[in-house]
Amino acid sequence: MNDILLRHRQIPNLDQLPIYRQNGGFEAFKRALTSMQPDEVTDLVKASGLRGRGGAGFPTGMKWSFIDKNVFPHYVVVNADESEPGTFKDREIMESNPFQFLEGVMLCAYAVRANEAYIYLRGEFWQLAAELDKHIEYLEREGLLGEKLFGTDYSLRLYTHLGAGAYICGEETALLESLEGKLGQPRLRPPFPPSFGLYGKPTIVNNVETLANVPMILEKGADWFRGFGTEKSPGTKVFSLSGNVAKPGNYELPLGTTFRELIFEHGGGIPNGRSIKAIMPAGASSSLIVADEKALDTPMDYESVPSVGAMLGSASVIVVDDSVNMAWLINKTMHFFQHESCGKCTPCREGTFWMRHLTERIEHGQARWEDVELLNEVASNVKGKCLCALGDFSTEAVMSSIQRFRHDFEIKVLSEAPVSVDIKVSNP
Repeated sequence: MNDILLRHRQIPNLDQLPIYRQNGGFEAFKRALTSMQPDEVTDLVKASGLRGRGGAGFPTGMKWSFIDKNVFPHYVVVNADESEPGTFKDREIMESNPFQFLEGVMLCAYAVRANEAYIYLRGEFWQLAAELDKHIEYLEREGLLGEKLFGTDYSLRLYTHLGAGAYICGEETALLESLEGKLGQPRLRPPFPPSFGLYGKPTIVNNVETLANVPMILEKGADWFRGFGTEKSPGTKVFSLSGNVAKPGNYELPLGTTFRELIFEHGGGIPNGRSIKAIMPAGASSSLIVADEKALDTPMDYESVPSVGAMLGSASVIVVDDSVNMAWLINKTMHFFQHESCGKCTPCREGTFWMRHLTERIEHGQARWEDVELLNEVASNVKGKCLCALGDFSTEAVMSSIQRFRHDFEIKVLSEAPVSVDIKVSNP
């Protein structure tokens, strides 16, 4: 199939505005402004079944329809933070197919009656932010952004904003706090951003990949989009494949493609003659899936992945081979989450510290089996008790690895025979 989001791989120089326009670029935006009402754009996106590609999988058109129509101004904020370890899809879209992404932002802004949109980028994307600023300036010169577009009364401005490299700012309310110049810490919800967002006004927050789908949906229609993927998870998805795999990279495939096809057909399988041991389907935030036949044949969509004990999330698929001990792996994830916790919630602040401390002891052969039990207990006391998902994310690999890869921990603890206990862990 031809790519939808990664079209630059088939169309050379698609990052240049003349080439993008030769391939239908900004015709959807022009048609929306001149012949469609904002609610019609929302209804078309809703009919397409497009779901948020940032991790939650929430229906995009439905989110747009929630915006408070009684309070103005409205804002659109793009989550281009992309800080999840193992995720690198948004960067390729913004670097190589930027105008399709920007047109998606512009269509979203029109659909929700916003006249300003902000693209919040992770701090390390400073070069990319500079390029996007040039593209935005070019669009203004060409009359595609600015005042009274295409002879209508609609005006729109786009801005980029760089964060300071904090993972927590990938959470939408912490992102809004950061954008307002405050500490990047999550807000208590409700109220939710569609009613109380940026500067206390109704705001729609969407991921880069989500919005990059919108121009093609406007151009080709909802039924065309539903021709890819599954009934409940339509369209394609950019899967960021990494870890112990021969050909890591971004692969755009229909939702519902199996892990086996992604890893072995597109990713070239496991190098050095090793066997696949586990899969993390959503980056460091993911539960560890035992890579048995059932898991490998599981469709990668929002409904199917939970059947093997994980979530699809942003589809940053990390492959783990049989050379990796899970105690080592979760020690790495806990160093990350403990460092990135904003400290606002006591369970997350204290829990990530103690989980990192315990994983250090286990990894370095200084723990007994009781420490493994304690690690699981600490994780269970963090899960479900925090303002945002970071606390929950920090527990996923820990609890799932103790349950599903028990032997890896048994060989790490001190020589005394481990206590025979059945540690319970709930699926995410």
